[in-house]
Amino acid sequence: MSPTAPASARAATYDELLALARAGGLGPDPAGLRISVAFTTRQAVRHEGRGTGYRNEVLSLRLAEAVGSCAVEPGALPDGAVEDCVGADVARLLGHPLPPVRVAALDAYLMHVTPHTPENGARPVALPAGTSLEKSRVRAEAVTGLLGLPPGSTVLVVGVVNSLLEALRSRGLRYIPCDLKGGVTEWGEPVVTDALAAAGRCDALLVSGMTLGNGTFEPLREHALRHDKQLVMFAQTGSAVLPRFLGHGVSAVCAEPYPFFWLDGGPGTVHRYRAGRPGGAR
Repeated sequence: MSPTAPASARAATYDELLALARAGGLGPDPAGLRISVAFTTRQAVRHEGRGTGYRNEVLSLRLAEAVGSCAVEPGALPDGAVEDCVGADVARLLGHPLPPVRVAALDAYLMHVTPHTPENGARPVALPAGTSLEKSRVRAEAVTGLLGLPPGSTVLVVGVVNSLLEALRSRGLRYIPCDLKGGVTEWGEPVVTDALAAAGRCDALLVSGMTLGNGTFEPLREHALRHDKQLVMFAQTGSAVLPRFLGHGVSAVCAEPYPFFWLDGGPGTVHRYRAGRPGGAR
């Protein structure tokens, strides 16, 4: 069977999806489900042979067998946020004042309702054991392989990952790197900070799921939908959320639930989804 988006009630926007989940329109009543474990993962990395590194901080919530996650800027999560989530019912967290908590709670809930299985439209891609750089490059190939573009096309990359930029170059694609932190890439290329302003100069968008937590996802989804551009999401944040937008501006998702590739050297799995297949996004 060809992979498709998970079947669900229709929701065209993130806010609509959040409201449907709170109302129990996507599965069991979230008021009757509680978060058993909440935790943050902090890491700093500089791959061997690379001149620059980066830091990550991720909030994760466990609901039964599922873990939902949302990345945040390091240090941005207030003290006490983790403790506030433990033992809380999912409905309350879906209305939490902190956007990353809402995203992680929705991700955990949807992971619980529609896990990454072939029946729900996921196509698994194995990540072999290896160094952090080796695993990063394999993941980058899985992500960039979801783009259907001729050589010479330009891709807006929102959330700069050097391995993704390498993989795009190997496919003969140009790119505009974008990140709220700005700066330069490993190769000295300037990083723009306004994704929407740069989107008009690009043929397709390759976007981090982290945009769900910082509020920049919806404008990019709307741009892709309005201009009929490919929007491919690489998602550690919201890996179970973003497949719900296939056919609503999102063309493909490479979903990577916790634990992420950078956490250990053993084998792992990412899950690819595409829109426009038989029985596709609903």
